[in-house]
Amino acid sequence: MTEIVIDKRFCGPPNSGNGGYVCGRLAQHIPGAAEVTLRAPPPLDTPLGAIATDDRTWELRDGIKVVATGRAVSVELPRLETARFDEACAAELLTPVKPHEHPLPTCFVCGPARAKGDGLRIFAGPLGLRAQPPVLAASWIPDQNLTADDGLVASEFLWSALDCPTGFACNCDPQSNAVDKTPLLLGRMSARIESRPRAGDRCIITAWPTGRDGRKRMAEAALHDEAGRLLAVARTTWIAVERDVQLGRG
Repeated sequence: MTEIVIDKRFCGPPNSGNGGYVCGRLAQHIPGAAEVTLRAPPPLDTPLGAIATDDRTWELRDGIKVVATGRAVSVELPRLETARFDEACAAELLTPVKPHEHPLPTCFVCGPARAKGDGLRIFAGPLGLRAQPPVLAASWIPDQNLTADDGLVASEFLWSALDCPTGFACNCDPQSNAVDKTPLLLGRMSARIESRPRAGDRCIITAWPTGRDGRKRMAEAALHDEAGRLLAVARTTWIAVERDVQLGRG
């Protein structure tokens, strides 16, 4: 068993871990591409056990409670979207989630209340006139404090960066392009990392909705560097919830 502690810096909702970050931490134990399913809100500042099971999966446990499960998978997206860095910067200005309306302003990834260098401050917005389904984009320049011992950005922050943009995309109806503000929580995330950037590299994130099934909303995302090199891809499933559940009160 390996102990994992989700520092309060890496929150999504105020009292639980950012889903992408938590998935990325568990995925560190899984070679290659991984799929992680969140089964309970990941508690902050709490020792959690990462445990390998007999069926080649990993579990993240809070005592006897299973917080997340992970397994190796193949992550191949049927399409890939990209954008220039300047296009991504322009898209951010059109983000459908304005700072004063943001449902989770302290979220490590997309929270506008987080200072530069503390949170990732990734704000995805629509990429102008594109074919349906809509495509969202955001820029990202990783901070030095996100690097691992090898000098490259740690893998869990690539998972983090691909998380919230897909949540924004899931609130775009893939059929009508209409945007709503339904409270969502990440339920499952799969990702494949091709290459990790360095701090200060100018990166582009694109995300797009892929479908809906009842309360489930699905999206995909890609991370490229400024030269167009693919760094990582992700597939996510989000769950529509009540506002109190999103905040951890339900």
